[in-house]
Formats: sequence, C-alpha cells, structure tokens
Amino acid sequence: MGECSSATPVQLPTTTNYNGETNITTSMAAAADGKISVLMVCLGNICRSPMAEAVFRQVAVENNLLDRFDKIDSAGTAAYHAGEPPDPRSAAVCAAHNVPVQHLARRVTKDDFRTFDYILAMDEYNLRDLQEMRPADATAVKLGMFGDYEDGERRGVVVEDPYYGGKRGFEVNFGQCLRFSRNFMREVLGADIE
Repeated sequence: MGECSSATPVQLPTTTNYNGETNITTSMAAAADGKISVLMVCLGNICRSPMAEAVFRQVAVENNLLDRFDKIDSAGTAAYHAGEPPDPRSAAVCAAHNVPVQHLARRVTKDDFRTFDYILAMDEYNLRDLQEMRPADATAVKLGMFGDYEDGERRGVVVEDPYYGGKRGFEVNFGQCLRFSRNFMREVLGADIE
C-alpha cells in the first residue's frame, strides 16, 4: 500500500456491523489515492477465503474496478494447510462459474493488519481470532465480517465452512461471495454494479 499524503479531512461514509458498531466504509488510503486493499479470512485458507478472494477479484475485473485495489488476497487464522492449493471442491465450483482461483494457503500475519485496509472474516470465530491477533499499533485496518455486505439490512451473515459437507455448501458459499463482493464495491467504492 502506498504512503498517504496529507489531505483535507473528509466526511467518510459509515455502516453498522452485526454488533451494532459503526465502521468507516472508506479507508484513509482509499480517500487519499482511490485504492484499497482487502484480505479475506477463514480458518484454513483452502475453502471459503480463497473462493472469496477469487470471486471478489472477478467482480472487480468484470466491472472495470480492479485498478481501485492495491491488493486482494486471502489467508487463514490457522496454518493447518499452509502452502496447499484451494480445496478441489472450492476450485471446481469457481471453475464452473468461470472464476479462476490461483492461491496457496497461508496464515494471517501481523503485517497483514498494517498493510490491508479491510480484513473480512467468513464467520464470527474467525473475526474473534483476528481481533485477538491484531497488533495494538494496527489501528487503521477495518476488521469485520464479509457477511456485513449482505443485501439490505441483514448484516453479519456467516459464510459457513463447507469442508465436511458436499458440493451444495460450496455453491452456497459462491453465491454469498458474489453478493457480498458486489455489495462491498457498491458501498465502499460507490460502484454502479447490477
């Protein structure tokens, strides 16, 4: 992420997350140079978060918004699968929707809290772990649930872990990732996405 120059303070739009807390929806980096960075997080970084990363990137590409992002990535709160590719079922569902997935699992690092504008958890357990992992000096990052970007008033929707289930769970996850990605870009970037 590039350095921010000093600028005239602006009134930033806010949203309310599932805990009723008010969050700034546009990062200071976005306010300064129009680019933001987003990290998707699940437990092992092989099912939900690599799918979320891939779908998010594809939505950005299809809507000519990729240049609005410094970085789009994913990671896990645990290192169970570090260095492994996405779960074949997750990759297959993405491929069926013409969404490329190229990722090797990794664990969230302390630097992630300093370099990403948004870190979005797939469930409340991931969010709790992220809150515990967050370094004290990482005050600019916005931690929240990816499901905070559900349609309408519904916030904090969980992207359930499909690891022990069948293909249907991965399809449900894909639909959620698509909706949440579009809504994020509408809310945070002000993009006109159908």
